[in-house]
Amino acid sequence: MGKHMDMTRRGFLKGAGAAGLAATTSVLPGCLQEAPAAGGRRWGMVIDRRRCVGCRACMVACKAENHTPSGVCYNLVLEEEAGSYPHVTRRFLPRPCMQCQHSSCTLVCPTKATYHREDGIVAVDYDKCIGCRYCIAACPYGARCFDYGHNYDPNLTPPERQPSPEYGENRIRRKGQSPIGNVRKCTFCLHRITKGLNPACAETCIGHAIHFGDLNDPGGLCLVHGEKLQELLASRAPMRLKEELGNEPSVYYLD
Repeated sequence: MGKHMDMTRRGFLKGAGAAGLAATTSVLPGCLQEAPAAGGRRWGMVIDRRRCVGCRACMVACKAENHTPSGVCYNLVLEEEAGSYPHVTRRFLPRPCMQCQHSSCTLVCPTKATYHREDGIVAVDYDKCIGCRYCIAACPYGARCFDYGHNYDPNLTPPERQPSPEYGENRIRRKGQSPIGNVRKCTFCLHRITKGLNPACAETCIGHAIHFGDLNDPGGLCLVHGEKLQELLASRAPMRLKEELGNEPSVYYLD
């Protein structure tokens, strides 16, 4: 971000910070916002937890594809232990952005930098983002990161040195310029989808646990493995994280 954006941030925090904080604290994470128009394409994922082996190849693929720096990670694999000793098992849960239909992050953004696309993906306009991080506080899934400008060891020649393909903008991270100072998040590899490719995490999953496709298409297929998405959802009772909040996530889990 340049001087203009820094001035915008300072002006916002000085002149409207108190009012913004009041508005944020009065809005719970589950508060609804108008969803994108129904009937069109809605990208989503169906993740089979029985197939996830916890290899974290999806995490590595995500960082390599998006050239994310230190401290910025779009896809985490969470762990939990089930059962009691000696019959204990370990289970894994990949957690990308949920691409909520009624997202609390868009509701609290004061500059409308975070917005819904017609295909259901929640995106961030780096030129509008002022780095206030209200959306990070509002997201009930912890699916957003802030780019503080931290880097890996320069001797490792990391992928972050290359332009990020996010949103097809190919931005180079330079001090004082976006996306440094912006909130960043998973977009289902939007830059790949627009080229007819699949998200890097789903493409790389060795267990075929991550399925991706159009959730609004009754006969829609997983674009990675070919299964019918609706049949997958009907095969076992699907679950969505924190569904009681009303955010309507576009990521389903099969247990």
